[in-house]
Amino acid sequence: MNTTPTNYPESRIERDKWIVERRGRREVVDPATPYAFFVEDECSKSGEIVSVATVFLTNRECPWRCLMCDLWKNTLPETLPAGAIPGQIDYALDRLAAARQIKLYNSGSFFDPRAIPIEDYAAIARRLAPFERVIVESHPLLAAGNCFRFAELIQGKLEVAMGLETAHPVVLEQLNKGMTLQQFAFAAGELRRHEIDLRVFLLVKPPLMNEEEALVWTKRSIDLAFDCGATAVSLIPTRGGNGALEELAAHGVFSPPRLETLEAAVEYGLSLRRGRVFADVWDLAKLALCPACGDRRLSWLREVNLSQTPMPRMLCEECAGNS
Repeated sequence: MNTTPTNYPESRIERDKWIVERRGRREVVDPATPYAFFVEDECSKSGEIVSVATVFLTNRECPWRCLMCDLWKNTLPETLPAGAIPGQIDYALDRLAAARQIKLYNSGSFFDPRAIPIEDYAAIARRLAPFERVIVESHPLLAAGNCFRFAELIQGKLEVAMGLETAHPVVLEQLNKGMTLQQFAFAAGELRRHEIDLRVFLLVKPPLMNEEEALVWTKRSIDLAFDCGATAVSLIPTRGGNGALEELAAHGVFSPPRLETLEAAVEYGLSLRRGRVFADVWDLAKLALCPACGDRRLSWLREVNLSQTPMPRMLCEECAGNS
């Protein structure tokens, strides 16, 4: 494992400050509308390809200050009034094609009452009645009481996406995530006890890891996610853009993963046959891709995401598969 820069604080409070000080500006977002929405296809838990309405809600910033996070860019500094979030859902659904499932992502934790007011739960649930599955995201420390309350209100199956990020306990602590592996496992167990499905977000090559370590620990993280009962694992290549990672990069302790590392991690996860494994292809084109094979390899990842079937990877004479 790489060492941290000498100016990276040891305490969480000081890390919060260090991370925030390196931020740029927020995007200008409208509290009356979600900042993005679209319909995409995804391989479901049953293996069927289903349409999923994905809505990125505009709301208050997450209280955690994770080292790798850039989701704060599309958030607000204040809590929205009751009724605003249901209005955003209406805005998106009025403009989207019909879908069978829905993801409500909010750049933080759906069950943080400062982000999604509890008094809006019933109104949100009414709007979600047509969907067979509702997928929201939450920090593990908030996947408890409000989560179970919301699950009872909706008609479809609830799935909660939680960021494990990495099974490496030292790197996890330095990511400033504010949780331990034990706390994650406990939250996952509570979801299982309430018959709520679990989706896990993992970072491929988080800061402070070299390329070889990244693949080893991504595989261990996939194992842990499935051990915790995940029905789906989403592999997210760690990318810069939040200021903090640029400083780490300048100190030689962060760089985005090679595409080959992501491909190998996807292959490993699918070979286990323990659940779905998705490669997050959002903004993948920003990685250092080979001009000769990059587009075809991105197509390979998209096809594998839908089929959930490992396919032979292509060889490239230009980069030897090491984009």
